[in-house]
Amino acid sequence: MTVGRIHSVETFGSVDGPGVRFVVFVQGCNMRCRFCHNADTWALDQGELRSVDDVLKQALRYRSYWGSEGGITVSGGEPLLQMDFVKELFVKAKALGIATCIDTALQPFSRDPAWLASFDALLDVTDLLLCDIKQMDPAGHRSLTGRDNANILDGFSYLCEKGKPIWVRYVLVPGVNDADEDLRAAGAFLKPMTNVKRIEVLPYHAMGAYKWKKLGYAYTLDGVETPGREKCEHAQRLLEGEE
Repeated sequence: MTVGRIHSVETFGSVDGPGVRFVVFVQGCNMRCRFCHNADTWALDQGELRSVDDVLKQALRYRSYWGSEGGITVSGGEPLLQMDFVKELFVKAKALGIATCIDTALQPFSRDPAWLASFDALLDVTDLLLCDIKQMDPAGHRSLTGRDNANILDGFSYLCEKGKPIWVRYVLVPGVNDADEDLRAAGAFLKPMTNVKRIEVLPYHAMGAYKWKKLGYAYTLDGVETPGREKCEHAQRLLEGEE
């Protein structure tokens, strides 16, 4: 039976896809985003080993709260590092009529045929993906996340080719990725993608900074303020090509 490394679950998620969601946070991520509020999910060799059936059984206890739109979301960490687990979970969920969603940074994306075959099989049982754009500029992206963004952007293009519905999320970090040219570049990239169903600006916050300090990591965004409503609305308009 397939097992996954699970960091935690949230039984009543309201911001992780349509409706109310049972959210599974998997363990392990290769990115090191400076604003990450789940730095405790980074290590690949930690987390609780749990079977698909165990996780699904727990999720089903809360099904009565989901309504017609809710379901199961797998977040992280990075779900695409554990595709076999997520696929089996979603196969069983879909057999029960449960809506499925993945929250991913797309960093593991590859056009390698073997990887793509696994990804396609997962997409077949995934209703929606929540995908992050951290920053369009490659150098800025490396500075912000520790990784290049070429394959991530290619992942966006692939999902468009497949016609897979996505919600795009952009964490707005003042002084880091909030310049008009950055936002316009992201908007121009997304504009032709007919599979983009929603664009969300998420204001940066430092609520996860204590985890960095507890883990002994240097938190490099100390002193950065949460952007206000006006700034977020301006960013939203640029991402949607309205300015």
